[in-house]
Amino acid sequence: QVQLVESGGGLVQPGGSLRLSCAVSGFTLDYYTIGWFRQAPGREREGVSCISSSADSLMYEDSVKGRFIISRDNAKNTVFLQMNSLKHEATARYYCAAADPSSCAGPHIRRHKYYTWGQGTQVTVSS
Repeated sequence: QVQLVESGGGLVQPGGSLRLSCAVSGFTLDYYTIGWFRQAPGREREGVSCISSSADSLMYEDSVKGRFIISRDNAKNTVFLQMNSLKHEATARYYCAAADPSSCAGPHIRRHKYYTWGQGTQVTVSS
């Protein structure tokens, strides 16, 4: 069975950093786009970042550009999201999800293209 498991969340002070990991099993990671999404209480789930199967296409939501970095290590079946200069508004539950190889394209991170999801990891930014 295909599974994605997020880890690395926690409590961090404003301006601090966290690195989230998405460990994938049950399918060949090389062939899939992986996206990161987040959902805060009372808010809809929104796309944060995505990375294509070959890592030749990367996208970031405008509010995190320049501060978040997505990467992947296909040999280790893991995708990472390095989050720097964290702000209070980054507080949310973060999810990773899988989509078809070329899904990380276009003006928006398209949630409907992602068909397999992890359970999420909580990130709380607080002083």
